[in-house]
Order: sequence, then structure tokens, then C-alpha cells
Amino acid sequence: MEFRILVTGGAGFIGSEFVRQAVSSCYKVIVLDKLNYAGDLSRLQSLKGKYKFYKCDICNQKLFNSILKREKPSAVVNFAAETHVDRSIQDATPFIETNIRGVQVILESVLDNKIGRFLQISTDEVYGEIKKGSFSETSPLQASSPYAASKAAADLLIKSYIRTYSLPVIIVRPCNNYGPWQYPEKMIPVAITSLFKGKKIPIYAKGENVREWLFVSDCARGILLILKRGRIGQVYNLGSGQERKNIDTAKEILEVMGRPINLIEFVKDRPGHDLRYSLNSSKIRNELGWSPRTDMKEGIKNTVEWYLNNQHWINRVIKGERQ
Repeated sequence: MEFRILVTGGAGFIGSEFVRQAVSSCYKVIVLDKLNYAGDLSRLQSLKGKYKFYKCDICNQKLFNSILKREKPSAVVNFAAETHVDRSIQDATPFIETNIRGVQVILESVLDNKIGRFLQISTDEVYGEIKKGSFSETSPLQASSPYAASKAAADLLIKSYIRTYSLPVIIVRPCNNYGPWQYPEKMIPVAITSLFKGKKIPIYAKGENVREWLFVSDCARGILLILKRGRIGQVYNLGSGQERKNIDTAKEILEVMGRPINLIEFVKDRPGHDLRYSLNSSKIRNELGWSPRTDMKEGIKNTVEWYLNNQHWINRVIKGERQ
């Protein structure tokens, strides 16, 4: 019997990489995406004819449930989310709707249709900041931004469904992702595209904030491994161990692009800005044998080269144009 994966948010940045890897691993894949500003089917152009697509908002319970009944997937993997912290500070409403209400719709549909496995893609930001050491999967959730709070709320809702209904769910908490096809609103693609336009790299405050960075293909590979072999009811941190101050990440991008250090511009810090994230990922490393393959210097070089060769895509998505 074939293993069929229904992927929500499959036209997004991480979701599309997961779809590419799942298809290349010979899984039958059904992609759902509402195609908002950050969703783009051109990310899946190399897979034409190899996956099934539905345009669907996960908050549309009637439509979502009908698709599950029709497709009868073996598993659901949820990448669908509003993800940008700055946008959540400006208006939290879409984050509450998609990241909490949307997850509740999926949970009810998974329950109703007796789906064998559901993976929720969460974030390291649910833990808040940590000045020393690293967060384990049992660390308390202390989200700082409306975005992080909406993801933490979804995680707690999921845990209640696991406890109350014995729902077969696994939660994955990756650190910051970067790589090809990322919509240019997060730090690394913003830095690269700013330099393409002859502008400086904007860095919050003094650039002392520390982030752990994971190349997108390593992240998707980890999620696929958790889908295959992860334990039901568990949480898995998915981190690279590669931490950088934002100022050092900017300098690394400048070095790769052969630009001078004075092309960094410090801007007013955002409210509630977490100082440092760091994940203890020993659980997935020890249980499943996963480890990242891409060093950050190599990953940034690959990312810069991809954006350099795909400026037409960047210009198109910034304008909100669709293929």
C-alpha cells in the first residue's frame, strides 16, 4: 500500500523543499496551499505532474475535511503558517487565525478521518530567549512575539489532543532556516536582495542578537526522517548547532559577495526582540541519526549564488506577481 503524504503550505519555503525531497523518495504527495504572498507554485516547477495540488486555506474546515476524505492520506504534515515576526507585531490577527484556528481545523479533520500520523512544524521561538545553554524539548514555552505565541498555543492545543484523543501527532521545532526560494522578508534574503539593489543591509540594534541557522535541505531531510521513524506523541528539536550574531551573519554575506563592511546599516530594534535562540538537538541525533550536512559558510555561498541566478523570481514575488 502506497504511503500518501498531504502537505499543507507545500508551496512555501520549507514546505516546497520537503515536497521535493518526498517526491524524490517516491512518496505520493498531495499539496495544499492558499497561495498567499509567500506561497508560490514556481517552487515546485521541477516536479510538474508528480504531485497533486489543491488551493485551500486550512481555516476552511469544510473544504479541508472534504479533501482529506477524498485523498485518504497516510499522513498530514503542516507547514501552513504565518511566520514573520515583524508582521505579527504590526497585526497579530492573521497569525491567530492561521496558526491556531487552522491547526485546530487540521486536528479535528485528522481525528475524524483517522489519519495515521500528523506532523506539526513548530519553531524554536516558542521557547523564548536563552542567554546561556540550549533549550531541550521539555523546556517551558515562553514566547515573546505574537507569532511565537501563536505557534506555542498551537503546540499546547496539539498536546491536549494527544492526551485527550490519543491523536498520533509529532511536533517538530526547527531553528532559523535559510536557503534558496526563501521569500525576501527574513534576514538572510533581505540582506542579499538589499545588496543587489545597491542598498545597505539593515540590522536591528547593534546586531548582537544570536540565531541558530539551518540550511533548508537539512531541515526538510530531518522532518522526512521524523515522519518515517519519529515516535508518536513526541517533540523533536531540529537545530544545526551553528550559532551566529546577526552582525556576523551580515559580515559573512558581505564577504561572500565581495562587498565592503560599511554596507551595514543599524536600524531601530523591534519590540520584544529575543537576544538568543539555541536548541539542544541531541534527541533527533541520537534516536534517528540525523545531523546537518551543510556548513553555514557553504550554505550562505550556495544561497547567494541561487539568488544571483534567480533575481527575476525575487522581483516578481516582491511585486506580488504570480506565474
